[in-house]
Amino acid sequence: MLELKLNQLDFPLLSLFIFLPVLGAFLLLFIKNAMAARWVALVVSIIELGLCVPLLLNFDSSMAHMQFGESIPWIAAWNINYRLGVDGISILFVVLAALLTVISIMVSWTAIQDRVREFMIAMLFLEAAMIGVFVSLDLFLFYIFWEAMLIPMYLLIGIWGGPNRLYAAIKFFLYTLVGSVLMLIAIIAVYFAAGHTFDVLALMNYKFSHTFQMWAFAAFFVAFAVKVPMFPVHTWLPDAHVEAPTAGSIILAGILIKMGAYGFLRFSLPFFPDAALAWTPAIMVLSVIAIIYGAYMAFAQTDFKKLIAYSSVSHMGFVTLGIFALNLQGLEGGILQMLNHGVSTGALFLAVGIIYERTHTRQIADYGGIAARVPVYATFLMIVTFSSIGLPGTNGFIGEFTILLGAFLHYKPYAVIASLGIILGAGYMLWLYQRVAFGKITNAHNEHLADMNAREVVAALPLVILVFFIGLYPNAAFGVIHASVENLVQHVNAKMASAPAVTQMLSTVIGN
Repeated sequence: MLELKLNQLDFPLLSLFIFLPVLGAFLLLFIKNAMAARWVALVVSIIELGLCVPLLLNFDSSMAHMQFGESIPWIAAWNINYRLGVDGISILFVVLAALLTVISIMVSWTAIQDRVREFMIAMLFLEAAMIGVFVSLDLFLFYIFWEAMLIPMYLLIGIWGGPNRLYAAIKFFLYTLVGSVLMLIAIIAVYFAAGHTFDVLALMNYKFSHTFQMWAFAAFFVAFAVKVPMFPVHTWLPDAHVEAPTAGSIILAGILIKMGAYGFLRFSLPFFPDAALAWTPAIMVLSVIAIIYGAYMAFAQTDFKKLIAYSSVSHMGFVTLGIFALNLQGLEGGILQMLNHGVSTGALFLAVGIIYERTHTRQIADYGGIAARVPVYATFLMIVTFSSIGLPGTNGFIGEFTILLGAFLHYKPYAVIASLGIILGAGYMLWLYQRVAFGKITNAHNEHLADMNAREVVAALPLVILVFFIGLYPNAAFGVIHASVENLVQHVNAKMASAPAVTQMLSTVIGN
């Protein structure tokens, strides 16, 4: 049973994470100079990242309970509270969101020339909403942040995106909105079924009827599956990535699509364990399809950015495979791979943005042989390519290995098929690197390319460090998440103990 522990510090740290970017965005309303707007946004985001230091230093990784708790009555008539907290499952994504926001602002320094102030306001509001999703412990509050992040991302794609930006932005908004409406209906139903409460921790300990679980899980599942995105509701992602500015793609790949997987962990499994078990075979099939389909689609792409977008579909298939293995190994591997994907794919989109700013093309055929002219960039791209394919010693390896270990325990055929995705992933990523970096220079414009400058190196360096730090010392991440994941597994198993006969039979089959 989870509890909310009082704030370990003397000030509301989690509220500061949410309201500092909002305050920075409000300050930008009074700043007209573009360069001043860039600096204000960067300073605010760096301060936000600095808040992660006391958050991590004061976090007790041996404790499964929610920490840094804040709870204030908000709308008493509906029993809605402003309730915040973090555990081992959510804390690392708060840190990742803060880091990627700093990187996104830095990479947009010269890439964004129009409406700079408005762009920076959107970035800061997006950061506040993203962190709000990960720290909310009231379903009503969670839904507000979940919807709030749609607005700045829609604007980032629709205003500062590519030629087909309006189509991509509307498609992104509509797909996500449909899922969100279904989730809202389920949230209202949960509120009444559980005795008029939106308290996430109380709902985790409430035993819903089997019938209620089945349809409520389905409603939540659609919302989270669209966000992941799972096959076949993934089609908005490639369009959104291709048209989004570099900062939008980094945030989209690094944080936003993780929120769907986070929703499975925070709500679907603990609220509806019987339904999760009943739905698991279907979700495993969809996960394996996403892994193989995403890899094959990546092979077919001629656009650098679109290839990385389809690789995200494949990699997120591994994440859902691990989560719905419903065991400690799979869940820990899935969470770690969420973090790893945010690092490696965020770095890949950063690499795309850096070269696009110089060449104004994303066609892979236009890049050949650039390693001879931009060796620092080629080295950076090589490192994140190895990370993406899961080379031992990089962060991607340990996440995929742990996921396959967890899946193999109970779902051997799916684990074997999913392992083919690793081979395909190595194929399309190494082929991509060969076409971009090696060979003869076929485009005369590439003869005069400028290598990464100091600002771009500073933006890329934290991601490179994380690639090797997590790859060589994964226990740093496992140590943070282990207690919370172990508690989640025990919690789900305890609620399954009183499950209907058909669910108990499925549990027995899986356990064997």
